[in-house]
Amino acid sequence: MKKITFLSFICVLFLGQATMAQNAQEITYVEDPSQGYLFNRFKDNWFISAEGGVGFYISPNDNERCWSDRFSPAASLYVGKWFSPIIGLRAGVNWLQCKGLSSVPQGTGILWDENMIKDKYYKQKFSEVGPVFDVMLNLTNWFCGYKPGRVYNISAYVGGGGYWSFSKDYNTSTTPDPDEKYSYSENGWAYNNDRVITFRGGIINSFRVCDALQLSLDIRYSGIDNHRDEAGEGWNKTAHDVQAYLGLTYLFNKREWSAPIVPVCPEPENCDPLRARLQAAEARIADLEQQLKACLEKPEPEAIVEKAPLATIYYPKNVFKLTKKDVNLLTAVADVMKDNPNTKYVITGWADNYTGNDQINTRLRHNRVNGVKKQLNKLGVPDAQVEATVNHTNLVDLGEKYQALGRAVTIEEK
Repeated sequence: MKKITFLSFICVLFLGQATMAQNAQEITYVEDPSQGYLFNRFKDNWFISAEGGVGFYISPNDNERCWSDRFSPAASLYVGKWFSPIIGLRAGVNWLQCKGLSSVPQGTGILWDENMIKDKYYKQKFSEVGPVFDVMLNLTNWFCGYKPGRVYNISAYVGGGGYWSFSKDYNTSTTPDPDEKYSYSENGWAYNNDRVITFRGGIINSFRVCDALQLSLDIRYSGIDNHRDEAGEGWNKTAHDVQAYLGLTYLFNKREWSAPIVPVCPEPENCDPLRARLQAAEARIADLEQQLKACLEKPEPEAIVEKAPLATIYYPKNVFKLTKKDVNLLTAVADVMKDNPNTKYVITGWADNYTGNDQINTRLRHNRVNGVKKQLNKLGVPDAQVEATVNHTNLVDLGEKYQALGRAVTIEEK
């Protein structure tokens, strides 16, 4: 017996586990892009970018210089992170070389090239280098939605930073060529270390090479605090620089984006019966609501209250004579009848059918009702106001145990 019980317990245990496994397999959990995408962890979606290109410097007098002689090299190095498919930040170092013209002679500002143009302007060439940062917005993911493996993305950014300015020194005391007024000194670009502020914005066109690499074309505008370009003018007038860069970006793991995970419950193989039952239930609910509304709007019926007998006089077995108490009761009944002379009353004689025989019971019914009527007449109730009758059934048909309740005379309004 114990072995059978143990084996039954083992079978039930395995069946329960199988049922749980089956139920677990029925519900699956998948990412749902329609719910949006989650912000990533701090360690995810980092990148590093290197870019090189060319810039075109614009300050007050530069249009006097040949435009083809105003292009200068530029380069940048960044580290950045995308916090979502749309929003990212990057920070790094940017270097620009700027070429232009100034009306300020040598020695009063950033130092200039020894060659003048039209005996009026001095060529200038200096470098800007410093830290910068940008806030980036992926326009493609914003307007078209995020799509893994998309070949082309366009992003806009705005940012700012600060530059240190460097220019070459000139030597006015000793020149290698007596015909030249100025020459470069040996300390190179170390002269005239200045600090300026820049603000910038641009568009990045990114092209996917593989999961980890992207090529980019970065078109940028920079506003830079300008140095003294004109005699008698103050510092820090804004100059402009337009640049174009070709870049290479490496994306660190994790590179993709995760959507919220939602449970997916499989539908029954055939849902039509369930739909039909649902429709029937909805129709039944609508019908019940209509019935309830109609019931609530229906006026409440007036309660019908059956009037109880005006009085009931009970007798012992085989007795029809009235006692003193019965006469006192009939005196009160007679007062009610006389106060309501237009009301007719019915006096009914009763006897129980559980004792005696029909002849005896009939005599008892008549004697009892006639005795009550005679007493009412004696108390002043007109004979025409009362009607005497007998009833051959049981007044209370609850069985022989309660036969005493059937030996009575009842007085009721007609």
